[in-house]
Amino acid sequence: MLGCSSCLAHTVPPFSQSPLFSFNRLSHLSSRPSLPSADLLKVASRRLTFATKTQTISTMAVVDEDNVGNVKRQLAKLFEVSLKATVPDEPDVEPLIAACTGKFGDYQCNNAMGLWSKIKGKQTGFRGPPSVGQAIMKNLPPSEIIESCSVAGPGFVNVVLSKNWLAQKLQRMLVDGIDTWAPRLPVKRAVVDFSSPNIAKEMHVGHLRSTIIGDTLARMLEFSHVEVLRRNHVGDWGTQFGMLIEFLFEKFPNLEEVNEAAIGDLQAFYKASKQRFDSDPEFKQRAQQAVVCLQGGESKYRKAWAQICEISRTEFHRVYQRLGVHLEEKGESFYNPYIPGVLEELNKKGLIEESEGARVIFVEGVNIPLIVVKSDGGYNYASTDLAAIWYRINEEKAEWIIYVTDVGQQQHFDMVFKAVKRAGWLPADDGLYPKATHVGFGLVLGEDGKRFRTRSSEVVRLVDLLDEAKNRSKSALIERDAAKDWSEEEVEKTAEAVGYGAVKYADLKNNRLTNYTFNFDQMLNDKGNTAVYLLYAHARICSIIRKSGKDIEELKRVGKISLDHDDERTLGLHLLQFSEVVEEACTNLLPNVLCEYLYNLSEIFTKKFYSNCQVVGSPEETSRLLLCEATATVMRKCFYLLGIVPVFKI
Repeated sequence: MLGCSSCLAHTVPPFSQSPLFSFNRLSHLSSRPSLPSADLLKVASRRLTFATKTQTISTMAVVDEDNVGNVKRQLAKLFEVSLKATVPDEPDVEPLIAACTGKFGDYQCNNAMGLWSKIKGKQTGFRGPPSVGQAIMKNLPPSEIIESCSVAGPGFVNVVLSKNWLAQKLQRMLVDGIDTWAPRLPVKRAVVDFSSPNIAKEMHVGHLRSTIIGDTLARMLEFSHVEVLRRNHVGDWGTQFGMLIEFLFEKFPNLEEVNEAAIGDLQAFYKASKQRFDSDPEFKQRAQQAVVCLQGGESKYRKAWAQICEISRTEFHRVYQRLGVHLEEKGESFYNPYIPGVLEELNKKGLIEESEGARVIFVEGVNIPLIVVKSDGGYNYASTDLAAIWYRINEEKAEWIIYVTDVGQQQHFDMVFKAVKRAGWLPADDGLYPKATHVGFGLVLGEDGKRFRTRSSEVVRLVDLLDEAKNRSKSALIERDAAKDWSEEEVEKTAEAVGYGAVKYADLKNNRLTNYTFNFDQMLNDKGNTAVYLLYAHARICSIIRKSGKDIEELKRVGKISLDHDDERTLGLHLLQFSEVVEEACTNLLPNVLCEYLYNLSEIFTKKFYSNCQVVGSPEETSRLLLCEATATVMRKCFYLLGIVPVFKI
């Protein structure tokens, strides 16, 4: 058995803060507890309390100048005044404003029925919901936003927006930039925990969903003026490293020879070490001792651990580079030193109990307890997550902590969040900040309706999958006559944008909770709700502007938008709903809401505006070119938020 000079002194494990990569939360830790330094313990115990903020989620209204692009919020301000005048004795009535889908208006105020149920029998003079709706309409203050109002059915107040006001808002956006349309959320800082592959294992399609969804959520929050800490909670600590290190020592007695080329396929290396661990009792004993030496800080073992981690990072980086995703690594090893202090605090609060030799926390509504220290004294997944959530609240001062993993981990996170609420670290009311949210997602399926795998039943390597998407996209481009004069670089860049974008959009357009079938032919189709269709639609808009021969920047300064044609107005209204759609997608953590908006925008432009409104050579050319530019600007921002690179010619 290989010995180590000291297995008693437990030191803080090193970690890499690489800005581009991070690791996985799909592994269950099985390491014995390592005590942090005395200073760290003091800091941990001293900083385990914080003041809960009492900011409600529903109170998202801010001053008007912060909502210049949000029609719904601006209308809500007007109806807030009206509601106070209509029912002065009913405090804190929140305006219920929704976009209309019918022919009676653009937006609708839906407060009348709810108000009637409250004031019925109070001798207010109202005879029913319709009369309440009439009063709400009459009490609206004058505004340039509204062209006309009407009351329908049980008091619904329908609002038609002024086309001149719509045009002015579009014009202003083109001059000031689309960032002025960014929504304002009631949080300043959020943690988004996503991707998280395991060291020494390949990234697969499950990591693809977490990476794509997490990146989009982070982008939408960042656009909405939230500071986002992109965290990659990699699986870089635990008993599996004992077997990996011992196998590494056998294959490479001289650690200086260890590199990616020498090890080759790290996944195969992991499988071979696991097979040896399961079949050789002597090797298994050495591997278990190696875990103790690693946790004890023995330099030889730490060096081997670091080399294995670095080789994995190189492989992960290939995926992140293709996807254009940036993360900061804070893996399981980072939080390990905080676990003892966190558990000590939970124990002092009376949350931790003994059960069948393990230390557990019982939470309401769940039959099984949350195990925080196993019967053998080792820590596990829950131990690390409790330490991580403590760190994120107290050290990183996050107001919203978002975990992006598969739906199978929903119960685990529900139990962790309930334990944290019992401890008083988060408010019991989910309507208050700070808060933690689990963002679950479904499976990626193959054509056979089962988990997506290769024909040999192996998990599909993510790098291979992305390269296949790019290669198929490149082949389709080369077949097009339009690309025959392109440079090789142009073909490569466009193939990457279309191929990788197709994979991302095929995932994001679905409600994340559902499973979806991975099909290259469907996602690379240039018709229907695909990234290819949307990217080509954007390129066509850019082509219209180029072929006009006009300087679009000059037109922004001197031109004027008018929305006299019905289809011009329809397009303008949809463009102006961008801000509220992003806010909805952020609030509900649903990227598919933004995808639906983008697809509808493309459909309105192509099948209504462009089909019925001649652009180049028409008397309205300047206005319509500006509408084209506004559409392309909003599409590009949608692409950016979805992590898709736009193409400008096809």
